[in-house]
Amino acid sequence: MATRVDRDGPASGPVVTGFVGRGFKVDGEVYAGGVKLTPEVAKAWVPPAGAVLKIEDLDDLLALQPLPEFLLLGTGATTARPSAAFGAALEERGIGLEAMDSRAAARAWAVLRAEDRWIVAALMPL
Repeated sequence: MATRVDRDGPASGPVVTGFVGRGFKVDGEVYAGGVKLTPEVAKAWVPPAGAVLKIEDLDDLLALQPLPEFLLLGTGATTARPSAAFGAALEERGIGLEAMDSRAAARAWAVLRAEDRWIVAALMPL
């Protein structure tokens, strides 16, 4: 069963428009698992086994220029905090971190992009 996510206003770039199974619908395309988002593109993502996230797993997102304000991390069906080392690695790069369950992260993405915030997101499957 698909669920819709309503947009608050026009946003440039990809927007999560719903949830499908454990995945996401982004501008009409279904991503059956995880998805990475920048203000410019969306792409399928398979998070590391055991959800032990390392900074290297998101190098492509963190290479965005200019650097993103923060990473919006969707941790799946429930909220889970990433490791302290992961948070410290982001902080060293001057990038903030907001972690929440993936549904909340998808909704936050739409709101923040409608505000034209320069952010990235990594959404783990639901």
